[in-house]
Amino acid sequence: MKTAIVGYPRIGAHRELKFASEQYFRGACTEAELQETAKALRLANLTQQKESGLDWIPSNDFSFYDGMLDTAFLLNAVPKRYRELGLAPLDTYFAAARGYQGDKGDVKALAMKKWFNTNYHYMVPELEDDTAICLADEKPFHLYQEAKAAGVETKPVVIGAYTFLKLAVYNGKKTVADFVADTVKAYADLLQKFQTLGTAWVQFDEPCLVMDMTAEDKALFTQLYAGILAAKGSVKVLLQTYFGDVRDCYDTICKLDVDGIGLDFLEGKQSAKLVTEQGFPNDKILFAGVVNGKNIWKNHYDKTLSLLAELSQHAEQIVLNTSCSLLHVPYTTANEHKLSEEVLSHFAYAAEKLTELKELKQILSAEHPQETAAYQKNAALFATPRSGANKSVQEQVAALKDADFVRLPAFAEREQIQKKTFGLPLLPTTTIGSFPQTAAVRANRAAFRKGEISQEQYEAFNKQQIADCVALQEKIGLDVLVHGEFERNDMVEYFGESLDGYVFTQNAWVQSYGTRCVKPPVIWGDVKRAKPMTVNWSVYAQSLTKKGITVYLVGGMFKGATDAVIGSQAVEDLKKYNFTKGFFGTNGVDKKHGFTTPDPAEAMIKKAAMERCRTCYILADSSKIGQIAPVTFAKFDQAKLITTELTDKDLKKEKNIVEVKA
Repeated sequence: MKTAIVGYPRIGAHRELKFASEQYFRGACTEAELQETAKALRLANLTQQKESGLDWIPSNDFSFYDGMLDTAFLLNAVPKRYRELGLAPLDTYFAAARGYQGDKGDVKALAMKKWFNTNYHYMVPELEDDTAICLADEKPFHLYQEAKAAGVETKPVVIGAYTFLKLAVYNGKKTVADFVADTVKAYADLLQKFQTLGTAWVQFDEPCLVMDMTAEDKALFTQLYAGILAAKGSVKVLLQTYFGDVRDCYDTICKLDVDGIGLDFLEGKQSAKLVTEQGFPNDKILFAGVVNGKNIWKNHYDKTLSLLAELSQHAEQIVLNTSCSLLHVPYTTANEHKLSEEVLSHFAYAAEKLTELKELKQILSAEHPQETAAYQKNAALFATPRSGANKSVQEQVAALKDADFVRLPAFAEREQIQKKTFGLPLLPTTTIGSFPQTAAVRANRAAFRKGEISQEQYEAFNKQQIADCVALQEKIGLDVLVHGEFERNDMVEYFGESLDGYVFTQNAWVQSYGTRCVKPPVIWGDVKRAKPMTVNWSVYAQSLTKKGITVYLVGGMFKGATDAVIGSQAVEDLKKYNFTKGFFGTNGVDKKHGFTTPDPAEAMIKKAAMERCRTCYILADSSKIGQIAPVTFAKFDQAKLITTELTDKDLKKEKNIVEVKA
């Protein structure tokens, strides 16, 4: 079997493209210097893939910002607000990606959305009524020729016509049907141009085919490809899908005049069933996505070989492929110097997935696959239990009941409680939460991590930032305040650092969008909260403002001596609420007589409130131990007692008592 990948990461093993692009945005480097960096990264990727023995190497999987944005420029689908700025081509592209504020004008960027079920985000193309779709850019051809000049024959990758039109938004009276003819012509021209260049294969990415498809969707897809494929000439076309299966259109795809079909056999839950039950056309190559392009875990060779053995009974020609582009994984574990050998032995980033494809190819070509060194090493890895188990967590998970997954009270009831509690207007104002991570904030965090400042200094700085943040929100009149999240680095990594069961990488950077890269922690073992995540910072922020603080007073008679509310009305009001925790005072604590108070009216209130609490706590210093007041409001075992140091040896044995230092 031969090997292929859907695509490769483009930011650079050390985020070189990110830093070069940001320099360009600041005016710290020229376009020529940026282009030089980009070309060096592309050629390095090509060399690595060629040396790995990969049979089908992609080109045009590179982008300065986003593949969908590249396709919009390829098809002349550039909104006039960007064209009218009069910028150079690359700057026009970045204006659509990032927005533009300068002497040429002030425009917002295109909208950004999640790329299916990944952490990657794409720029949403906009089609206006005056958009004239046509082949308008040379990038795919330039990058193909660049690779060929470097001695590498590639299969150019282009987002397919169906996915492009399905993900675009239509800003006008025209609908998708109005753009079909021009789109077909543009893609036909693209294929014909590749034919003149001597290109053997072109890959059209169509992830939208894994979504639910209506009859109208299937008709649109068929109409597009009937016209496009009529112009393919000698160029072979690979129709590549990923992130799911194509159950709604499998028969349609199989009837197309394409030369290869790429299916995801990992996230495509029915992909194997479609092939085994409906067969696969003999005149087409199955590009089988069996190496996971979305995660960092090594491939289990035995499972993959079993799947391929099943597929080979129904498909004559199979190519080992990734399930999707390797864009969604880091570059290489070779840049991880702090992880243990045990952890690294289970990881496969992009470079290591190239090795997996090579090893699978070698194993499958061997006379006795299971006797090969690569197979046996892989089998031994998966036969060895991983560290990271936490017995306590496992026991708690095993003890979960169906009721534990039901949130109470019901949403309708919570909604009413929230409205009364917070008293917000119909359309309250707030922010998402994160304020800018300024240079000063980043410097403070870096100094703390290097041990240059103390914990107290680090927290004092953040508290001042929070205070400024809260003051600003109050000044401008926001209804719901946030604390600004100055304590956080990467959102996901910050929470991971407060949990057991995670490991942290050095260079597992993955592109989220544009120049934004993330390095999420990795779940290695059973997860357990190790320390507070946000409570301390939120409590501090709340202490700075009266906003969001609501005090409920039940009805009844006010007792001035103790500042308590008593009476039948108060009891009735308490019946309206359910409480997670309740804290109560007492005048006496005795195992036989329970918790007591001298006032029958107060006893009635406390009893009613405790009946509405999931967990009750009694707060009493040790002087109250052994005292008995006239009225009992709760039995000794109805609540947890929080008290100062005990002298009574019998009480020390009780499980519902917590001692604290005075």
